Amino acid sequence: MHHRDRTWRDGLTLDALAARLDGVGRLVAIDMETTGNPTPGAADVARMPKGLRPPGVVIEIGCVELLRDGGWTKGRTWETRVRPDAPINPRSIPVHGIRPGDLTKAPRFAEIAEDLLAFLGDAPLVAHAAENEMAFLNYEFRRMRLLGWDQTMFHEDRFICTKELSHDAFPGQSGSLDALVDRLWIDRSDRFAKHGALLDADLTADAFVKLAVGDLDERTLSLP
Repeated sequence: MHHRDRTWRDGLTLDALAARLDGVGRLVAIDMETTGNPTPGAADVARMPKGLRPPGVVIEIGCVELLRDGGWTKGRTWETRVRPDAPINPRSIPVHGIRPGDLTKAPRFAEIAEDLLAFLGDAPLVAHAAENEMAFLNYEFRRMRLLGWDQTMFHEDRFICTKELSHDAFPGQSGSLDALVDRLWIDRSDRFAKHGALLDADLTADAFVKLAVGDLDERTLSLP
């Protein structure tokens, strides 16, 4: 029986994942930290005063390459901070620990976009709660005017969502990244103090590999 190539909107299952990965030799796990402010939509941008540039949202990006040579192994990494030219919501600072002053010398998204696309190549992307990463990427490329506000560069069928896979592997359980890596016996102690884009991409990559190979030796108690 052949499985339909389902996306995270369909609720990707572990069985469907195996079919989807047939012939795929490279993936990229990706995560982003943001200002914590809402991502403006096309209607919001249309209401902005003429000449006002839409605010940036992404402030940090982390990527981890996954290569298949028999099994999945981690390869190169890529990370950068990003100056959003927009305020950071104070409520998000305790989460990622990034303050406005930390970004004064960081490049703007337009300055790192080419390097980001080169690292991603045409690989499928692995993300936890993939709809967020997809929305952030599309928004930033629209801000660069490489896309119209009604256009999309990153489509849902490019993403593999570990949150959706976690729902299939552990029905009825929390779909958070913390809960998933705890169940899979993956050390997340570096995340106790704060989140980070590369750290979260690395944890997502580890979780994906365990889910993809069926290593679901679930623990019963979650770490703090």
